[in-house]
Amino acid sequence: MTKLATIFFLFVLTAANAFGQQSLQVGNIAPDFAGESLAGRHYSLSELQGKVVVMTFWSTKCQICHSEIPKLNQVVDRYRGQDVVFLALTMEPQVRIEPYLKKNPFKFDIMPNSFGVVLKYADMDQKGTINMGFPAHFIINRKGAIAIKTGGWDKASNIDSHIARLLAE
Repeated sequence: MTKLATIFFLFVLTAANAFGQQSLQVGNIAPDFAGESLAGRHYSLSELQGKVVVMTFWSTKCQICHSEIPKLNQVVDRYRGQDVVFLALTMEPQVRIEPYLKKNPFKFDIMPNSFGVVLKYADMDQKGTINMGFPAHFIINRKGAIAIKTGGWDKASNIDSHIARLLAE
């Protein structure tokens, strides 16, 4: 193999590994997406620039999500009428979500069938395996960059304080 061919081969191999991995970091521009909420509102992240966007990835089967929803609802109430948009994205279809929401009200705008958005935001390893636990939270600042990326148990107060800080900037 010539030197040029060897260099080209190594470049392709390195590029393939890089494209196979994904890990969004704080400070990265948030990947754009578009979709419709259960309430019939159309959202495009790029059209929400100028607002703070709180995104929660969740599932009706997630026990942590179930316990976090009342706390997250309090955060929504605190920022009602301000430049904050609350989106709850789930891979589940509307027919599964609606019965759950009747028993467990969630004040975020619910976006069903959001598997494509999960693919944009989930960490992936070199094999393309998705690594995203529920709930997962992203807060996007007014310029469209990721201000916080977190997940798991009892994050509502942390989310609240980050929203307050971003609104004050």
